[in-house]
Amino acid sequence: MAQFAVIGLGRFGASAALELVRMGHSVLGVDGEAKLVEKYADRLTRTIIADVSDSATVEELGLENYDVVLVAIGENLQASLLCVVHLKSLGIQNVWVKASSHSHHLILNKLGVSRIIHPEEEMGLRVAQALSYPMVNDYIPLGNGEFVVEIRVSERLEGKTLASIVSGDPTLPQALLLKHRSQALLHPPEDHILHANDILVMYGSLDALRALAPRLM
Repeated sequence: MAQFAVIGLGRFGASAALELVRMGHSVLGVDGEAKLVEKYADRLTRTIIADVSDSATVEELGLENYDVVLVAIGENLQASLLCVVHLKSLGIQNVWVKASSHSHHLILNKLGVSRIIHPEEEMGLRVAQALSYPMVNDYIPLGNGEFVVEIRVSERLEGKTLASIVSGDPTLPQALLLKHRSQALLHPPEDHILHANDILVMYGSLDALRALAPRLM
């Protein structure tokens, strides 16, 4: 079980905090609005009403022992940036921050936070991918245009081999794992027989994944 602090209990921050609790982690929720703190007091491990734009207040929160601090403050750019400055001044290394604009992103980048999050943009990308490639359950961007994707095998591919998808072409994505019901097979061979609703985890460039998509439908 890890310890997380979520600063800002708006829709994004509260959703992240509640999901972390559901996953079995300890979560401290912090917000300047008493109503929001009271709303989640019984659902998070601990909640505090605090003005995180004040350095002394941030220091009193004792966030040094948390695995990650997520600054999820919404439209209050000044409060978000001041909070990050105070966290960095305390030597807290693993700070994730929600950015509300391009300017916000640029400043956060200069402050050296661990990760900058654009929830609306990232969700928009996921929705677009789901609309364009409905066989893709989920994906993880690795940078440099490379992705790991989770693909559900369609009924049309029932009884066919993995080779019928990748056909030995080294430019196509690589199959990392195949899951059939409760069994998982690492690096499945190309003669492996596919079944509808099997899960394939594949790695490749965006261009390679686009080339593969028609074979999966």
